[in-house]
Amino acid sequence: MKPSRLVFKPLSLAVSAGTGVLAGAAFKKAWQVLGHDDDAPDATDEHRGWREVLIAAALHGAIFAVVKAAVDRGGATAVRRVTGTWPA
Repeated sequence: MKPSRLVFKPLSLAVSAGTGVLAGAAFKKAWQVLGHDDDAPDATDEHRGWREVLIAAALHGAIFAVVKAAVDRGGATAVRRVTGTWPA
């Protein structure tokens, strides 16, 4: 295993919890900016329609994926700066 991978894997695991919190905060803000309620609907919320629930889920998933990719890419770049090789 490459030394860069040995550095990257624990760093990635440590940051992943923060990534979820960051993505959740970004989603909540995006949902508010789009003019919806402060709270996004849950899939089992009987007072919300299918359309709203599915749009919220799609937006949440997209934001989470973008935040995760940005954090992973930033971590890999930092590891390359420290070790000189890209973690693969």
